[in-house]
Amino acid sequence: MTQQLAIEICKNAMWTALLVAAPMLVAGLVVGIVVSLFQSVTQIHEMTLTFIPKILAVVVVLILALPWIINLLLAYTTELFALMSTLK
Repeated sequence: MTQQLAIEICKNAMWTALLVAAPMLVAGLVVGIVVSLFQSVTQIHEMTLTFIPKILAVVVVLILALPWIINLLLAYTTELFALMSTLK
C-alpha cells in the first residue's frame, strides 16, 4: 500500500462520514435557528423548548434519509473490499 492510497482511503472515509452526518446536522441547525427566532420574538426562554423540536427533526430526517445513507455506506464498503482484494 502506497502513501497516496492510504491518504485517498482516509479522504474517502472522512467524506463519507460527512455525507452521512450532514442531513441530521442541517436539520438540527435549521430547527434550532427557527426555535431561537421564535423564542426571541415571543420572549419565551424555556430551555426544554429547544430540545424537543430538534430531536423530532433529527429523527424524521434520519428516517427519511436512511435508505440513502445505507446505499452510501454500502458503496463505500464495497469499494474498500474491492480495494483490499487488489492489495498484496
